[in-house]
Amino acid sequence: MAGGAKPELLVVCHTAPFLLADLEKEYTLHNLFLAEDREALLAEVGDRIRGILAGGMQGPDAALINRLPKLEIIASNSVGFDATDVAAANARGVPVTHTPDVLTDDVADLGMAFIIMAPRRIAESERFLRAGKWPQGRMDLGTNVRGKKLGILGLGRVGSALAKRAQGFGLDIGFYDIVPKNDTPYRVYSSLLEMAANSDILFVSCQGGESTRKLVSAEVLDALGPKGFLVNVARGTIVDQDALVAAVCEKRIAGAAVDVFEDEPNAPEELFAVENIIMTPHIASSTGETRRAMADLVLENLRLHFAGKPLKTPVRL
Repeated sequence: MAGGAKPELLVVCHTAPFLLADLEKEYTLHNLFLAEDREALLAEVGDRIRGILAGGMQGPDAALINRLPKLEIIASNSVGFDATDVAAANARGVPVTHTPDVLTDDVADLGMAFIIMAPRRIAESERFLRAGKWPQGRMDLGTNVRGKKLGILGLGRVGSALAKRAQGFGLDIGFYDIVPKNDTPYRVYSSLLEMAANSDILFVSCQGGESTRKLVSAEVLDALGPKGFLVNVARGTIVDQDALVAAVCEKRIAGAAVDVFEDEPNAPEELFAVENIIMTPHIASSTGETRRAMADLVLENLRLHFAGKPLKTPVRL
């Protein structure tokens, strides 16, 4: 870098303090995510920005990408990259990187926990006890998962890892994926609607973005039916949230467990007092080990780029 000057990066997402501290050792950071006056910041530093730090839920759109004349790389601190306009970046010749693989196990672990918790009513039972209701009588019965049909929407990294876990709990596994999958031991469905109609538990693990927006529709939820459970650890946009609220509140499905929402960090308040849904604040990859591994991939990709070397984990559309 000329004269020893640090490359200047624009931060457009919520970022862990330890990753910011590591980045500041090698780069000059400008935090657009926390800026009180975003326009003033962009007017001041936009012409000098060489890289963007993005996230799974906050990333640059085409307008921001095209506003930065010296932009060279976008590093997303997430496996999903639907918040970043990758097509606009590619049109500019700007590579986008992400952090695949390192968070697969944590996300699959939470998914498997949800698959057990929702039918067994574990979260509900914990609230029942804390509310002092046990002395008044026992809770209604839950449902076991052995032999139940699990339909996986998206047999990618997380879906495949989840399927291996589910086998150990005796679930009957099928999947639907727009990308053909060969040599899998699982039942293959020709449509999402067919899979929902034949599943006791529908597990959402496909990629987010416009191509999958509201893919799990009211029709899909009705096909899942009053004995079925929905589990979503992927993206909130994949499920029609209004339809989910209605289906849960009206008990047109048996219950749900969701870690992601359409408009994060906002979750639908209509569900706060509803017992047959488990909601967590997008914690699937929230372990110290995984977040450190994700940060390390971000750092490695940036270092490789500015050293003129091939990137470790570029997004490939």
